[in-house]
Amino acid sequence: MTAPTPDAAPRSSADTAEVLRYSAFTTDPSGGNPAGVVLDATALDDTAMLAVAARIGYSETAFVTARDDVARRYELRYFSPRAEVAFCGHATIATAVAMAERGGPGDFLFDTRAGEVRVETAVGDGPPRATLLSVPAHSRPAGEADVEPVLTALRWSRDDLDPALPPHIAFAGNDHLVLAAGTRERLAALDYDFDVLAELMRHRGWTTVHLVWREAADRFDFHARDPFPVGGVVEDPATGAAAAAFGGYLRSLGLVREPTRVRIRQGQDMGRPSDLVVDVTHDDARVRVTGQAVRIPEE
Repeated sequence: MTAPTPDAAPRSSADTAEVLRYSAFTTDPSGGNPAGVVLDATALDDTAMLAVAARIGYSETAFVTARDDVARRYELRYFSPRAEVAFCGHATIATAVAMAERGGPGDFLFDTRAGEVRVETAVGDGPPRATLLSVPAHSRPAGEADVEPVLTALRWSRDDLDPALPPHIAFAGNDHLVLAAGTRERLAALDYDFDVLAELMRHRGWTTVHLVWREAADRFDFHARDPFPVGGVVEDPATGAAAAAFGGYLRSLGLVREPTRVRIRQGQDMGRPSDLVVDVTHDDARVRVTGQAVRIPEE
């Protein structure tokens, strides 16, 4: 028996993990937000999962690290190319759709670092649809010390903001700074200092800065953009976690007095249009976020 050559050395579990690729909040693989999905990550430790996420290069990759197929209950963890994230909406939608395609539609319960997240899936015309029920969402006003340096990093001024939608720090599993632009043109012209904003967000524990513009005061139709420099990504084309937090933000402002459906168009300015549907009620702090997901063809 000859000794193995260096080329014959066993590959690490990070190299051999099967990664599915889905785009969430779209019916077109060229739109939406791509996510990696590893349906069996029981053999991967934290270092290996981070290595997989960095190799895939998407804003997040989801890993199923424990499972109970009878109860349809799973432990789900999320990694960006740089760090673990407590909760990720688009990767949750992608994972639920991947499971529904393999095991049939229905309800799934995901144990995340942010808490329990239940997801309903359904199959009909087009790609499967999934609706996640967030952990309780809430928000609080953002102070001057939070807002002013972010405006500087964004190259915005106070005059660029919509006074009807004040800056808040919103939560639905992660913290997001919500800033509302006064015009669609201001939102479209996103050009920020990546390193400065990343450091501000790391220091405050924010996952994204959720930038929104409201189409009309009498409608709940919004456009959004989400810088994500702390994850090593300039911008997220669809951010389910921020959408859930934004639903809590609208409720905290007193704008939701009855069951309300919010529509968010994201990713349009970066060429990956995404559609997120957010359902908020006045008497439940949890928020429902709905979207479709589609498999990305192998290259």
